[in-house]
Amino acid sequence: MGEITYTYVKDLRPGLKNINIMFIVLDIAKPTRTKDGHEVRSCKVSDKTGCINISLWDELGEALQTGDICRLTKGYANVWKGSLTLYSSKFGDIVKLGEFCMQFSETPNMSDPNPEFLKMVSMVLYL
Repeated sequence: MGEITYTYVKDLRPGLKNINIMFIVLDIAKPTRTKDGHEVRSCKVSDKTGCINISLWDELGEALQTGDICRLTKGYANVWKGSLTLYSSKFGDIVKLGEFCMQFSETPNMSDPNPEFLKMVSMVLYL
């Protein structure tokens, strides 16, 4: 088996798939419920290059706590409500590696609205 290649937060772009990334959980929002009963949590996560929001459903969201250091495999990035967001795919996984001891940066915030990302998404939709 080959070595896993990790992506940095600063390198995330809309439509990027098969993302392997390590991050620390900075903040966890209160869960919201979908019409079909799923719990969705938005978490602010960071590595040494910046931060981004990650959307976690059901058990994945329940398992994380602020300060957890995690590895996401097979994730993807897309724009939700004008903000770049990281997601775990059906086949992805999040593993807790440790807690509270990881170098991170909250800037740039890749989930801040970015007109360039919106252009990228609209170009993909019309191809």
